[in-house]
Amino acid sequence: MSFASSNKKIPATVVTGFLGAGKTTLIRKLIEQAGDKKIALIVNEFGDMGFDGELLSDCGNPNCTADDVVELKNGCICCTVADDFLPTIEMLLKRDPKPDHIVIETSGLALPQPLVKAFQWPSVRASVTVDGVVTIADASALSDGHYSQNEDAIAKQRAQDDSLDHESPIEELFADQLKCADMIVISKADLVDDEGMARVEAIIGEHAREGVKNIHSRNGDVSAAILLGLDSVAEDDLDSRKAAHDHHHDHDHDDDHDDHDDHDHDHDHHHDHHHDEFHSIVVPPRVFASMEDVKVSVEKALAQPGILRVKGYAALEGKKARVVIQAVGRRVDSWFDTSGEAKTGLVVIGLKDFDQAAAEATLS
Repeated sequence: MSFASSNKKIPATVVTGFLGAGKTTLIRKLIEQAGDKKIALIVNEFGDMGFDGELLSDCGNPNCTADDVVELKNGCICCTVADDFLPTIEMLLKRDPKPDHIVIETSGLALPQPLVKAFQWPSVRASVTVDGVVTIADASALSDGHYSQNEDAIAKQRAQDDSLDHESPIEELFADQLKCADMIVISKADLVDDEGMARVEAIIGEHAREGVKNIHSRNGDVSAAILLGLDSVAEDDLDSRKAAHDHHHDHDHDDDHDDHDDHDHDHDHHHDHHHDEFHSIVVPPRVFASMEDVKVSVEKALAQPGILRVKGYAALEGKKARVVIQAVGRRVDSWFDTSGEAKTGLVVIGLKDFDQAAAEATLS
């Protein structure tokens, strides 16, 4: 399976979510799908509640070993960027061979925006880019009116972290994690009924950026083709990722927060299944008239129910070079490929029951 970024830099995926949401389970499943790709994993859990070093023990991927796991135990990653995170990235870049992809599991206390901003650091920016931010939300907890199934453990985690320089209420941390996301995974979706899922999606819809997709998971079963290779270059897109309570380590909070059980909104975050199964097809694309034709056509495909991503290559009238297409949510990126390859084809990835004929009609 190929989930490589089109960017020449090493892609990094940031996985965020509260303690117990399912980050480690999801990452384990991603590693299982890595094939011959070498994944480096940076883990920012600590204390007796953190990562136990056994994530890879049975993953079945010989390319991902204990040496490829770096644990940051000196505190919240967003508060120790200069001391811990940046030196770790620089260390990974000195390895031979370098990793094909870096996955970062943050502490549930981490504000993702400062971490993403760290990729603007000169020693990192030239070689690594934020491929995407994946936020995991616990359906079981949210449907019951909580942000985590064990908020006491989060409080304990906060108390253990002497380096923590923000005291953001849990609801603000949750909002920040969603606002920064390129993809949102609703974990434990099989544990809630239709009414509960409606509450979950309403809560998420209040904070997620427009066009960001929700996918439902059970036991971390999400295709790597959906979560990796997003090409978001998030470090250059921070302005769109500011939450309603924008911290950036200038923490002057208003503690008067609305109860998140009160929602009267209409959000474009609906699914028919509590556990999403995925399917992909390869569409032989038509020869597009222009880059605008590419953009409009792919946007129409993405707007169809159940379609999550479109990526691949297409031809343009009067042009020898083929066009590279990477699209997710409502973002469509396209550029000319100078490699000289002539092969074209678009991969459409979506929920198992998406209308394949409609997708083909839009793109072929």
